[in-house]
Amino acid sequence: MHDKLELELRRGVVVLAVLSRLRTLRYGYELRQSLIAAGMPIEEGTLYPLLRRLESQGVLTSEWRGAQGPARRYYVLSAAGRDLLARLTATWHGMTKAMDDILDEERGDDS
Repeated sequence: MHDKLELELRRGVVVLAVLSRLRTLRYGYELRQSLIAAGMPIEEGTLYPLLRRLESQGVLTSEWRGAQGPARRYYVLSAAGRDLLARLTATWHGMTKAMDDILDEERGDDS
């Protein structure tokens, strides 16, 4: 049961994590490694469809580059993506503050 609920929590934040890492131009594998290094593992089968969906929604832009090695699709936030990231970040901070308060209250902390 824990694993299933943890997976649900992770699904809820993966978009925010991806958007946050795409403030700078990155290709898929590089993005995935960056997320893994930050403690947010993501499967390729989750990441690449998410990138395509976010691009089709106008949140990301992409371009092919391959001057030094194989061609790779690089992604970065669009103007709409930067706005969405700012709004989702504010929502995240509000939610984590509320959850911290709720969990502290349950422990009996009044801070």
